[in-house]
Amino acid sequence: MVKRVDDTVLDPALAKIATATTLTVCATDPVNYAGIAAVALASVTVSGADFTIADGTTSGRKTTVAEQAAVSITASGDADHTVLDDGTTLLYGTTAPTQTLTSGGTVTVAQWSIEIQDPA
Repeated sequence: MVKRVDDTVLDPALAKIATATTLTVCATDPVNYAGIAAVALASVTVSGADFTIADGTTSGRKTTVAEQAAVSITASGDADHTVLDDGTTLLYGTTAPTQTLTSGGTVTVAQWSIEIQDPA
């Protein structure tokens, strides 16, 4: 049996992620929105303009999150997660290459993508 999904099914999920207002670099994986504050090392305001929805690299659809340069570091620690939230909900979280951050410095979060693949 063939499995298929139309872009109009996948795009709303990616559009919801694109409602994020904050990108936060974290010392560990926060389990929910309330947990972000305890592990936040740096954060920056984002908007819909920072997200681009397009065909997926592998299949399906993806949203690409624009690079965030020179983000102010507010706490020292080893960063290994990046999360997106809309001010009330942790919308998406992912691992990131571990790097040591020092309060008072800056960090650049490279462009990255969130992909929802077509069913196999």
